[in-house]
Amino acid sequence: MHCHALFYGPSTPPNTGLLAFQATSKKTFRISATGVLLELEATASIVKKLKLVGTPTKVHKSTAFIHGMFNSALEVAKFEGASIRTVSGIRGQVKKALKADDGSFRAAFEDKILRSDLVVLRAWVPVPLPTLYNPITSLLVPALSGKRGGYLAMRTTGETRMAAGVAVPQEADSAYKPIERVTRRFNPLQIPKALQAALPFASKPKQDVKKGKGKSLAQRRPTISEPEERKTASFMQQLHTMAANRSKKRKAKADEKRAERAAKMAKDDAVRAVEMKRVNKKKYVEAGLQDKRNAKAAKTAARKSGAGGDGDD
Repeated sequence: MHCHALFYGPSTPPNTGLLAFQATSKKTFRISATGVLLELEATASIVKKLKLVGTPTKVHKSTAFIHGMFNSALEVAKFEGASIRTVSGIRGQVKKALKADDGSFRAAFEDKILRSDLVVLRAWVPVPLPTLYNPITSLLVPALSGKRGGYLAMRTTGETRMAAGVAVPQEADSAYKPIERVTRRFNPLQIPKALQAALPFASKPKQDVKKGKGKSLAQRRPTISEPEERKTASFMQQLHTMAANRSKKRKAKADEKRAERAAKMAKDDAVRAVEMKRVNKKKYVEAGLQDKRNAKAAKTAARKSGAGGDGDD
């Protein structure tokens, strides 16, 4: 991939080819990048995107107090008037820092925000460029290793850390952390009774009657049956079982007959389609022959009428 790079070095005319090496002290080395010089810039600046996140502590209509975005009132003063935005899409602006010197500030928004919203400020932060380089006139001269002559190459940051036994610094704020977002639960919509009366019937809220999960009182009430009642209930259960089996057999028989009838109709339709195709083919052949006969008769009649006219003349 192509990319733009900015470095500090000697004055070089544009369109000059560039080669980047990781190290030149070893016999074998690898070319890290190739490129071309575009232009010389004396006052170049490099910036990177910065996203600051804060949380509201107090909300008053369209005004809110934001905490956790800055560390001091001085930082807030630098960003006064900057545009901010909530995750839900409500835009706002940084106003003034609060008396407590902890980075809290007052912000104005287009609409009232929620306490659970996150306020985001998108900005740019300058990245300083190291103004240091070591010119080398020729890489063909051997490096300085106790002898006179040659050049003394600068060590890279990685080589310096390796020689000193220093690990690469890692900031806790730059480490990736798992994102945990609690599911937001909103209160049910409450419509005033006066407004409900003015709404049409289709828009009025309906009563949501939920059926109980448990058994009713009649189902939970214990019943004591007499021997005669138990005998009658057993007989009725047997009758219901016989009726259910009879209905099941009748339904299976009806399904079987329906399948047989569908198969027979499909077979008849196939035979009918073949016969219809044959009849249509015969009809089309006869119609074609008849058209040929008519055309031949018309041609003969025209020839005869032409011959008769020549004789009369």
